[in-house]
Amino acid sequence: MASIIKASINLNEIPKHKIIDGKKGKYLPITITINDEVDQFGNQGPVMVEQSKEERDAKAAKVYLGNVKVVWTNGDNVAVAPRADGGQAPQAQQAKQPSFVEDDLPF
Repeated sequence: MASIIKASINLNEIPKHKIIDGKKGKYLPITITINDEVDQFGNQGPVMVEQSKEERDAKAAKVYLGNVKVVWTNGDNVAVAPRADGGQAPQAQQAKQPSFVEDDLPF
């Protein structure tokens, strides 16, 4: 199960109180959603600041940071977004299943 997902986020939208000081740096917990269909801009889902259980229970507004787009997949999980020019991804980016040849090697 492998994919390459491209994302862009608006750094100005990051709520400073959500940044976590960790041992190796500062972290922002995010949630990425991959939808079944692409939107009008070719995006497959949003990038949002992760909500706590209390925020979800209170139906607090979500903080949207940006969008994601699947640009390559091995075919086992999500589909590649169509290109802006209306074509499909180039063959080199299409999922290719490995072919295995049976031989009589002892290992």
